[in-house]
Amino acid sequence: MDFDPEDLFRDDDDDPENEFYQGKESTKESVVYLVDASPRMFYPAANAEDEKSETPFHVAVNCISQALRTQIINSSYDEVTICFFNTREKRNLQDLNGVYVFNVLEREYLDRPTARLIKEFSSIEETFMSEIGSQYGIISGSRENSLYNALWVAQALLRKGSRKNVDKRILLFTNEDDPFGGIKGAAQKDMIRTTIQRAKDAQDLGISIELLPLSRPNDEFNISLFYADLIGLERDDLSLFIASAGDKLQDMTDQLRKRMFKKRKVRRITFSIANGISIELNSYALLRPTLPGVITWLDSVTNLPLKSERASFCADTGALMQEPAKRFHPYKNENVLFTMDELSEIKRVSTGHLHLLGFKPLSCLKDYHNLRPSTFVFPSDEEIVGSTCIFIALHRSMLRLRRFAVAFYGSSAHPQIVALIAQDEITSSSGQVEPPGMHMIYLPYSDDIRHPEEVHMAVDAETPRATDDQIKKAMVILKRVDLKDFSVCQFANPALQRHYAVLQALALGEDEMPDAKDETAPDEEGLARPGIVNALEDFKVAVYGENHDQEEAESAEKSSEASRKRKAIAETAVKESANYNWAELADNGKLKDLTVVELKYYLSAHNLPVAGKKEALISRILTHMGK
Repeated sequence: MDFDPEDLFRDDDDDPENEFYQGKESTKESVVYLVDASPRMFYPAANAEDEKSETPFHVAVNCISQALRTQIINSSYDEVTICFFNTREKRNLQDLNGVYVFNVLEREYLDRPTARLIKEFSSIEETFMSEIGSQYGIISGSRENSLYNALWVAQALLRKGSRKNVDKRILLFTNEDDPFGGIKGAAQKDMIRTTIQRAKDAQDLGISIELLPLSRPNDEFNISLFYADLIGLERDDLSLFIASAGDKLQDMTDQLRKRMFKKRKVRRITFSIANGISIELNSYALLRPTLPGVITWLDSVTNLPLKSERASFCADTGALMQEPAKRFHPYKNENVLFTMDELSEIKRVSTGHLHLLGFKPLSCLKDYHNLRPSTFVFPSDEEIVGSTCIFIALHRSMLRLRRFAVAFYGSSAHPQIVALIAQDEITSSSGQVEPPGMHMIYLPYSDDIRHPEEVHMAVDAETPRATDDQIKKAMVILKRVDLKDFSVCQFANPALQRHYAVLQALALGEDEMPDAKDETAPDEEGLARPGIVNALEDFKVAVYGENHDQEEAESAEKSSEASRKRKAIAETAVKESANYNWAELADNGKLKDLTVVELKYYLSAHNLPVAGKKEALISRILTHMGK
């Protein structure tokens, strides 16, 4: 049975014929990047004498630029806004002082990132002082509070176009740990109170506020002075916050170009147990392949996406067919007509329910029974009340008796037997690590499991077996090259990285192609360690014998000698072929007068096959010459 690589990873969420098909839930994210533009952000973060030291403002711009580049790939439907506060100029819908919302033409303030936005924002440092400007927005003797205004503008932007299942975030970049430190008395308390209240109002609307503190010369960011109360940070987490924030900044700069699949419910399944008892389950995809985005065809003039439409015309009259197309099948000199809905119903093997067949010991389930990534199922009382209670009872019994459930999962496209394995909850000091639930393992049919050694070996032949010494030497190699805590998620697909790098260079008009590091290439330095080299040598001796080096050298010598002979023959053919006017011979039909050896001069000189009879050689020459 041949498998489609994409089908192996698909969770049947693209089968709209199934009555339990669920539309994709929204996993959209709206982000406002708030960047402090006060004069302190433009001082070098490290020692001022270090010419290579970067300013906090440069670090913030670089992080946001990299985040936008990857966001187009990770989540292209997310919406973003870049907002500066403590600015000389102002641009916002509320007309508040000290707040400047950066944007480009033909784009809303809160909208999907575009190549033009990324390109212009990446070079904003060159024109920032002349076009936007920097100033202290919170000073003694003034009632202006630019931080309060910035939170107000960000909240208003995120409330615009509000909808369900949208994650809303404010990312605040600053190196000022005490923005109200220059104000004393009642004015300071009043500003702190109103600013914190504004942040709480935003959080009550479902907007999360994340602080990304930046470095200052010879001074550590003290979050406990003000921002701990603003973002609602507990006292126990203060010591860990700065380290985690630094890692987050590094991740924003170094994150890979990859598609991100948010956790979402794939579909709703009705699980029929017995005697008319059914419960409702939600299924979740655990692993998906990362593929390039779908191709979008654009109009060559307007550059707008094209929408394809299909129309049917009568073969006899040429008239446009208004009624939906029908299929027919000849039966006893008559054509039996079928509508598309009737054909879909005929092809439907099952209603899409999950039917319990029985239980088996866990020892009966083998590793090679897992055909494709499993689906995680969890109960839901949304449609069938009491599903969670029944599921918990079944779940506990399966764990206690060490059994797995065998069920029939009848999708219309690919009905098959599945195994439901109960997973117990795993917790740690930091919280839940693995949730309780069941994994749905897709079991193979009998002919899916094959033994290739039985196919290729003769009936009376003895199957070669490795000796105990060879197995021992192989185990040593495996232990030497074993990757600790290996995960497939540790390595990026180099082809995809190259694909996205090319798209980025084309979209942004970059002259140089970004480097795409191939993490799948062998670690030559690691493989050259003495322990691994000795283990490989011992394995070769155990398998190929003591003289394997000499045999390899002789084989390489024979190969090189044959290569030299082929090269000499090709050079001779080129010289001999130059003595003939092949175009004239072909036009006058005189190729048939040449010998086979002479015809092969031309073929060898042009790296063409020389096998076949004389007629085949002449035909090959004429085809190559375009005659």
